[in-house]
Amino acid sequence: MNGIQKNKEVNNNTYVVSTAMISSLGFGNKKNMDALYNGDSGVKLIDDHQLYPQKFVGARLDSKALNRCFGNIQHLSHLPANYEFTRFEKMAIITMGGVFRNIEFPTDEKTLFLLSTTKGNIDLLKPELAKKFGKERSMLWKAADIIRKFWGFENKAQVLSNACISGVEAIHIVNRMIKQGVYKHAVIVGADMLTEFVISGFMSFQSLSSQVCKPFDEGRDGLNLGEASACMFLSSDENLVPKNHDKIVVSGGGSSNDANHISGPSRTGDGQFFAISSALKEAQLSAKDIDYISAHGTATSYNDEMESKALTLAGLHEKPINSLKAYFGHTLGAAGLLESIVAIHNLKDQKILKSLGYEKLGVPLTLNIIKETKQWPMVNILKTASGFGGSNAAVIFSKLITAK
Repeated sequence: MNGIQKNKEVNNNTYVVSTAMISSLGFGNKKNMDALYNGDSGVKLIDDHQLYPQKFVGARLDSKALNRCFGNIQHLSHLPANYEFTRFEKMAIITMGGVFRNIEFPTDEKTLFLLSTTKGNIDLLKPELAKKFGKERSMLWKAADIIRKFWGFENKAQVLSNACISGVEAIHIVNRMIKQGVYKHAVIVGADMLTEFVISGFMSFQSLSSQVCKPFDEGRDGLNLGEASACMFLSSDENLVPKNHDKIVVSGGGSSNDANHISGPSRTGDGQFFAISSALKEAQLSAKDIDYISAHGTATSYNDEMESKALTLAGLHEKPINSLKAYFGHTLGAAGLLESIVAIHNLKDQKILKSLGYEKLGVPLTLNIIKETKQWPMVNILKTASGFGGSNAAVIFSKLITAK
């Protein structure tokens, strides 16, 4: 295994300083990682007619816990004390509070704030909520600006909304901006929630499963939707990484568009292969250097089939591979960040996660799907993502090895 080596004279690394996540498995990194290592799933049968007229299987945040946690940090807001926040905004703000806990974070002009989401405040399309918060609030830029103002960032908020690759592509783009000196630091938050609009859309595709999803399995019959928020603080300043913590860097990334179909992925896997190849090239690594892959793995027929082809084309089919969708559901714009943070914890813990729901191979090309959670030596890990419109992205995280 080859790791990224620290050059004593030149430091052009993007360091993962701090991360946080909230999901159906709990609030905070520890609760989520404990649940994952225990094999727990946050995907349940949801029967809430206020959310959707039919029962469906998905993963939902605890709303009471959400409001309680927000109440604990609301006093930190740079907005007026009586300012009202939407559920989506609370999700993002709470997660950012988890990143900023115990560290001093910069908010000056050297810091980028970026929101990754697919739908944001889409629930404000409902007349009663639009009346309460205003129609403009449903715009992604407006939600991002409110979150920015809560924390007092000086720069204008940026939004990345590119279907389900948004989180992974955000990391990739921010990494390049930091390495090019455009920004010194960046805070990325990814969030999406369950709404009637989102559920109806996936129902129209007939892509939702009536059970906990089974990525890459022969019995898979669709995906589960989930809601979550995840945040990552990246910086070129190595000194911001807490002492006695492993130094993890974003070593490479890539994105592509296979231009196959408005919703269906490439049948050949070439789009994701190109994204992976770009990530490897930027990281100056080869397929043999990758130790673990956190795949997109939606448990839909075409996606999993495409990934088996892409990973085989990239020479990665024998590497340990998993999908986290049966733990969290598909959290859309949050997925790439959420699953990257889990992978970073796996890298720190030197432990790989069972691909929950998988029993028997159900894709055309053989993959090494992880069947049990276990210790595993790792230096470089790959996170992939694919989405509507033929979008694909990949990012590599590496454990820094200090040159002797």
